[in-house]
Amino acid sequence: MPAIHRERARAKLTRSLRITGRRDDGYHLLESEMVTLDFGDELEIEELACLPVELEVVDQVAWLGPGRTAASAPGGRADGAGARALDVPLGEENLVVKALRLVGRSARVRLVKRIPPGAGLGGGSADAAAVLRWAGVGDPGLAVGLSADVAFCVVGGRALVAGVGEVVRPLEPDDATYLCCTPSFGVSTALVYRAFDEIGRGECRDGRNDLEYAALAVEPRLAALRDLIASVTGERPALAGSGATWFVPCTAEAAPQLRDDVAGAVLADGGRVSINVGRTV
Repeated sequence: MPAIHRERARAKLTRSLRITGRRDDGYHLLESEMVTLDFGDELEIEELACLPVELEVVDQVAWLGPGRTAASAPGGRADGAGARALDVPLGEENLVVKALRLVGRSARVRLVKRIPPGAGLGGGSADAAAVLRWAGVGDPGLAVGLSADVAFCVVGGRALVAGVGEVVRPLEPDDATYLCCTPSFGVSTALVYRAFDEIGRGECRDGRNDLEYAALAVEPRLAALRDLIASVTGERPALAGSGATWFVPCTAEAAPQLRDDVAGAVLADGGRVSINVGRTV
C-alpha cells in the first residue's frame, strides 16, 4: 500500500502591501511583507501510479454565528455539498489539482480546510505549496504560475515579496501574534484589483495596504466588521491583502480574551465570523 504523506499548509498573512506598477499583460507588480502563521490546512497525500487525481475536502472552518449548517460545522465532511458551501472547487480549478498537474504527479489527496476561503490568508496557495514541497519542486517561477502567493508559501517564514510574487527575499523571523477575523462573505481578488485600477489607493491605513480602499468599495460590509473590531480591541485593524480578513496585533497572553470579546460582539451584532489567533513561525 502506498505511504500517506502529511503536509501542513499554514496560513499566510500579508502585513503590508504596495502596488508599484502594472505589466503589459495586466498583472500588478507589488512589494509586500508576508509572514507564515501557525494555523492552517492539512493534506494527506497518497501517490497513485496512473489513476486520475482524487480530491476530498473536509470542512473544519470554525464559524461563529447564525446560519451555520452541518456542512460548515467544525468536523463536518465536505466532499461535495460541503465543499460548495466552503466555495472550494473540487475539479481542475482547485489549486491542489493544478499543482499536481504542474509537477506531473497523480495522487489521492484528503484536504482538511481550516483557513476560510476568500479570507486573504493564502489558503489555496498554501495548499498548492504543500503539494510542491511534497514533490520536491521549489522553483518560484513555476510556483507563481499557479497563484501569486504560492512562491512565498513554499518558502514560508517572513519575507519581502516583490514582482508578481516570484521574488521572495527572506527576512529575520520575528515573534508576533495576531487576531485574524474573517467574515462569512469572501471578497473577489480580481474585483478588488479592478477597483484599484479604477479608483486608486484612496485612504488606506497608515499607507500599509494599497488595496484596502478598493476592497471596501467592492464589499462595503467590511467596514462594519472593521469598526466592531476596533471598538472591542481599541485598535483599528488592518486588512490582509485584498481581504476579507481584518487583523490586529496582540500579545499571546491577551489573545484568548480578545478572541472571546470580539466573538461576543459579533454574535450580539448578528454577524458570522471565523476568528483565528495566529503566531508567526
